[in-house]
Amino acid sequence: MDVFIWISIIILLTFVEIISINLTTIWYVASAVISVIVAVFSDNFMLQFGIFTVVGTILLITTRPLLKKVMIQKKEPTNLDRIIGMEAIVTEEIDKNKIGEVKVDGKIWSAYSDQKIVVNSIVKVLEINGVKLKVERIGE
Repeated sequence: MDVFIWISIIILLTFVEIISINLTTIWYVASAVISVIVAVFSDNFMLQFGIFTVVGTILLITTRPLLKKVMIQKKEPTNLDRIIGMEAIVTEEIDKNKIGEVKVDGKIWSAYSDQKIVVNSIVKVLEINGVKLKVERIGE
């Protein structure tokens, strides 16, 4: 009888994992499989449940972080990402607390910097934050 309970738990946890894709219940599916094997040889449900809990928790704590690192997908660059690293020319003065403008790749962008940069200075695009570019002066 306990075998059917564990098989039901396996099916339920597998369904939850398929829906969530968070790599949390899959470890308990594996521990439920071990509990099924134990249930074949022992009628002690507390032993089965203890194995299920301990093995599932150990698997979750030890292997999930490693698997998450492996499964991290690279960010796909967009067409806008190509301007990162490009040189731009300042068309409106940029101050530490004032947004200015730069022209890069034939387009005008709002820009900010950690330093004051005057008009006609050449800057390097460091990153894109929303619709603004973070830039730094070249050749200080």
